[in-house]
Amino acid sequence: MSRMSSKNIKKPNIQKDILKLLAEKPAISIDSLKNKKDTKTSYAIARSVKNLVESGLAEIHNSENQKFLKITKKGRNKLNCIKLEGDEALVTGTWDGFWRIIILDIPEERKSEREALRYLLKKANFTCIKNTVWISPFPYEHLFTNIKRDLNLETELMIIVTNKLDPETNLAFLKAVKNNK
Repeated sequence: MSRMSSKNIKKPNIQKDILKLLAEKPAISIDSLKNKKDTKTSYAIARSVKNLVESGLAEIHNSENQKFLKITKKGRNKLNCIKLEGDEALVTGTWDGFWRIIILDIPEERKSEREALRYLLKKANFTCIKNTVWISPFPYEHLFTNIKRDLNLETELMIIVTNKLDPETNLAFLKAVKNNK
């Protein structure tokens, strides 16, 4: 009988689970995260919280009686990347006839945000048409609407969903998307 190696066992990603919880609420009590009956799990949660704070994905806020954990902008970006990479991020492969066009205009002094958004656009299978214009047939506009709101990009990020393009542009976009696969 062969032994199962530890590499074959999928470990739960506690940091990812904590980020998902934090995204749902303004803040969560650190004590409520810990399982007091299971010291092993409690230790893993404590390490995960420490790592999230050290990496800037979450921050701790102290009240009189307890500590609360809150997600940061960097944490929301990380969570969006995780969503795009996960199985739950799969969208229908058939085109619904609508194009999602995203126009970015983020200044040089916010270059890291611009690069993070470009990375997310690539992960979501958007194709760069011009330096600041991205297009996709996949329905990720809600994700980018949330990103726009979370990062306060009211004027720097424009999202257009349309089924009206001139025939030549429509054909060119279809070819560009097909070539990017």
